[in-house]
Amino acid sequence: MRGIWIVVMWVSIVGSLLAQDNENIVVTDTDTTVYIAVDEPPRFPACEDLDTTLEAKTRCAEEMLLRFLAHNIAYPLEARQQGIEGTVVLSFVVEPDGRLSHLKLERDIGGGCGAEALRIVRAMMESDMRWVPGKLAGKPVRTRYTLPVRFRLEDPPEFVMVGNDTVYVVFDDSLSFEGGPQALNDFFAERLQYPVAWADSCLVGKMDLKLLVPPEGWVRVIDIQDYSGLGLAFWWEAIVTASHTTGMWRPARLHGRAVPAAYDLRITFLPPGQECAQVREQFAEAEQLVEQGSALFNEGQQEAGLAKIDRAVQLFPEDAEYRYIRGQALLNMERTAEACEDFRIVLRRVQNALVAQLVPLLCVSQDQE
Repeated sequence: MRGIWIVVMWVSIVGSLLAQDNENIVVTDTDTTVYIAVDEPPRFPACEDLDTTLEAKTRCAEEMLLRFLAHNIAYPLEARQQGIEGTVVLSFVVEPDGRLSHLKLERDIGGGCGAEALRIVRAMMESDMRWVPGKLAGKPVRTRYTLPVRFRLEDPPEFVMVGNDTVYVVFDDSLSFEGGPQALNDFFAERLQYPVAWADSCLVGKMDLKLLVPPEGWVRVIDIQDYSGLGLAFWWEAIVTASHTTGMWRPARLHGRAVPAAYDLRITFLPPGQECAQVREQFAEAEQLVEQGSALFNEGQQEAGLAKIDRAVQLFPEDAEYRYIRGQALLNMERTAEACEDFRIVLRRVQNALVAQLVPLLCVSQDQE
């Protein structure tokens, strides 16, 4: 069975060699020429002490840049989980003094890969790393450099560490609840209690739980994503209900033995009482709007899909999941500033690896414009 992990990352380097017939193609930036084709393309500053030819220095610089990227880039968790692989394309300007500027994401493949590639180049910029500038007629000039970065998945290790817990991610037989997923959902629907002290609050919302079930069969919650900010009283009820499933699981098995594994579960808290009936109806409407809106957006009807998602956000403006879905849609539509507003709200509610990378990379640059 093919897993999702990174063992070998291949990073393709393509310098500023895009012109044909040595014809200089230029773009302008605040009335300053940025060259696309030059006599001597920019180089990663790792091989300048070599007493050799320019061609040999260029090959060496490309190899060292490959090593630098492979050593520093981490395959994003979301991309691994979704099986995303492919090539991200960045571009930046190498200034005459070797500084890097005008970093741009030209092509993304999703799953946080674009953000991770941006992070590495931005780290070079922030450390004031000086490249060897491109030259034209022997003179350093501003040069556009194009950098494709390929993300490729390999077979995963059998387990990962979550805190101090060993969690297997490869199985012969996966972790399962007695009676199947529907039986588990029915168990929570029957046992999950709405906190008594909050009964008149009409708070409604969703949580994602990550349950750890070792071979012994007891159950522990190792992560909670509280999309609606319900708080500790609701977390406690979720944890208590999860612990009551102890002994109701068939453990994961690998190589003929039981191993610890994790199970992801979505739960919903709906407020009781007639006085909260309208909130329950609005929540059901919002869930339907998001489902319909996402389907329309994915079918190419972006404006119609976004309108439905907007309505869901209007009904529950603090719901991090709705904000995350809308933020992704807006980012797809290149409405970055609006997407950043949603992503900042997401980070106030939950820990999301992709958003945590996007906000400092995309949104800081938006704030500076």
